[in-house]
Amino acid sequence: MDEPSVSPHRVTQLLQQWSHGDDSALAELTPLVYEELRRLAHHYMEGERPDHTLQTTALVNEAYLRLADQTNPNWQSRAHFFAVAARAMRQILVSYARSNRAQKRGGGAAKIELDEAAIMSPEQSNEIVDVHEALERLATLDERKAQVVELKYFGGLNHDEIAEVLKVSTITVRRDWMFAKTWLYDELHSAG
Repeated sequence: MDEPSVSPHRVTQLLQQWSHGDDSALAELTPLVYEELRRLAHHYMEGERPDHTLQTTALVNEAYLRLADQTNPNWQSRAHFFAVAARAMRQILVSYARSNRAQKRGGGAAKIELDEAAIMSPEQSNEIVDVHEALERLATLDERKAQVVELKYFGGLNHDEIAEVLKVSTITVRRDWMFAKTWLYDELHSAG
């Protein structure tokens, strides 16, 4: 997602028009952001078999429905939109991964709206939940560093886009990312 396929300025314009009630902006925006959401979802599914496009589509559809269903959205920019998309995808993936863990143990986990087809392997499910739980612990220590990880790992945003969303300098994002990456590595590898 380092090189957007469409002008970030155009996406921002359309998001702002949609925020002000222009439904025609949403119609033009949909194919533009949908393709970027697909690339983002594909990032999560990279470790899976190449024939998992339907599952990637299920993740994108669920995230897009959550985003499009917003009442009076107040999108500030393309980066802001994809930050919210990152959070939605994280929530969807974590819910699905937890559901997989519970089913594996024979529990009756709450259903989520995704296809019943497996969208990730059990190992990937465990990784998603472990990263999510580690991020929650990091957020108690430093919320911004946790947000940087969420935006980069779950959102696929680059350092400049993250800086825009968090309203900090790019160098601050780079420092936060380096710290958080090291902290998460230690946290995830000391738990095992």
